[in-house]
Amino acid sequence: MEQINIIVTGAFGRMGQEVCRMVEAEEGFRLVAIVDPRRREGSNVPVFSTLREALESVPADVLIDFTKPDVVYEHTLLSLESGVRPVVGTTGLREDQIAELSRISREKKIGAVIAPNFAIGAVLMMKFAQIAAKYMQHVEIIEYHHDQKLDAPSGTASKTAEMISKSRNEIKQGHPQEKELLDGVRGGYMQGFRIHSVRLPGFVAHQEVIFGGEGQFLTIRHDSVHRSSFMPGVKLAVQKVMSLDHLVYGLENLIE
Repeated sequence: MEQINIIVTGAFGRMGQEVCRMVEAEEGFRLVAIVDPRRREGSNVPVFSTLREALESVPADVLIDFTKPDVVYEHTLLSLESGVRPVVGTTGLREDQIAELSRISREKKIGAVIAPNFAIGAVLMMKFAQIAAKYMQHVEIIEYHHDQKLDAPSGTASKTAEMISKSRNEIKQGHPQEKELLDGVRGGYMQGFRIHSVRLPGFVAHQEVIFGGEGQFLTIRHDSVHRSSFMPGVKLAVQKVMSLDHLVYGLENLIE
């Protein structure tokens, strides 16, 4: 297999550092540049403050982006326009932005992967929830993340809701005359059910999907207790994106 040259953005963040360790340890991957506005010296690869600088300075095949919601669209667009295949784990992209990136990817015939969650177990959790929704119509999602996460609900929760909605029709859950005595106490409403976002120190990334039925309930839960849990999925996405000519949204579409 030919060597894959990789740029990592958000390289000094907690996820970015984990990605850099994975890339440097993986045979067939080569870390050619890291990008982070908190530029630091002492790295054994070139360090850039902006992605544009890196793309103009270093030949690359793949961009791995774990940054922030306010820059992820710009990074992904710039990567595609530069002929570099983006693998994006940053959440916060709007549906219209994903649609536009998908259009550009197809036009340029450049592969791209955007995944709300790269943990294989989380992908299985979402797929199991989609199956369960065919048989148990009443459902709520509770997701737990660290208190430094910038978006709520998480991309994983939104993607789970999207997948569940393909297996069930939107229904009115709970008592028809239910009233919130405290704004937001019932969570956010999405795809016909509620999503609850917990943000506390100590969590990494966790989600449970709870189905209720007559005389029973079913809980499907996934826990990432360390950021290394995402690395097998990132590795898979980097390998797969090299043979794609369009954008794939969701890791589940790469493991079927």
